[in-house]
Amino acid sequence: MSDRETRTLPTGLELETREGETAPRIVGYAAMFNKMSEDLGGFREKIMPGAFDGAMAEGADIRALVDHDSGKPIGRTTNGTLKLEQNSKGLKINIKPPDTTAGRDIAESIKRGDVDGMSFAFRTIEDAWHTEDGQEVRELHKVELFEVSPVTFPAYPDTSVGLRSLDQHRNETQAGDAEAARLRLRLVESV
Repeated sequence: MSDRETRTLPTGLELETREGETAPRIVGYAAMFNKMSEDLGGFREKIMPGAFDGAMAEGADIRALVDHDSGKPIGRTTNGTLKLEQNSKGLKINIKPPDTTAGRDIAESIKRGDVDGMSFAFRTIEDAWHTEDGQEVRELHKVELFEVSPVTFPAYPDTSVGLRSLDQHRNETQAGDAEAARLRLRLVESV
């Protein structure tokens, strides 16, 4: 899927054991609202409140993976082992990892503090661009969510689709047609 993007951030993952349960749950935030990202290669980004409304309302089948590895599933919304909640801070996650090598390993890595970040994979449905303090800023208003992952490296990965979109946006804006640039950017990213 060429328009799939990922974003990674340190969010302070924790393990939580509920009364009556022996296995710990993984809790934290996969995304934080109104927080500026690091430089993503010529632009910065903010996730706006409500960006995940569609994924939450439609009951999408979202997975929890370890480091975006589809061979290491640790939760899923449709079977209740992954719970997602959108609140005023961001997208909160609660994962009940399986008693598998991947589940035990990620729980131990979080417990030791080796893994403390979360990431999410998405496709942009609606965004907006503007310039702030001389830098291009992209606001994510609506996204299609695919998966969330505890990750080893809490840093932003390569976002090649974003870079292609940013270049196109800049070229059209410089040509003097800002409205056409915004519309074309939305079309390119939703294809």
